[in-house]
Amino acid sequence: MANKIKKGDTVQVLAGKDKGSTGKVIAVNRETQRVTVEGVNRVTRHTKAGESGRGSRTGGLVVQESPIHVSNVAIVDPSDKKPTRIKTRVETVERDGRQKATRIRVGARSGKDL
Repeated sequence: MANKIKKGDTVQVLAGKDKGSTGKVIAVNRETQRVTVEGVNRVTRHTKAGESGRGSRTGGLVVQESPIHVSNVAIVDPSDKKPTRIKTRVETVERDGRQKATRIRVGARSGKDL
């Protein structure tokens, strides 16, 4: 199954403790079908104390984003700021005398390019 959400997309959370919140996709893991969204699903990690190369102390409590499943997010349509599904449109582009097919992501709600 092709993952239609890419890094840099603005998405809205559909399920879970952060339902309704929006954020930008930081990372996408295709093997586990999970995405990390900025400011969503923040968890507290306990990191071991140590020293950095400059001698400053590191460690303690670190709050960071945790990945969520791709089925729990939907891309936000830029025209009306509401979540939408994604369709693909195939266009033929002529380059160097040859025709090449390119896929363009389109919002199902408005029909505009994403």
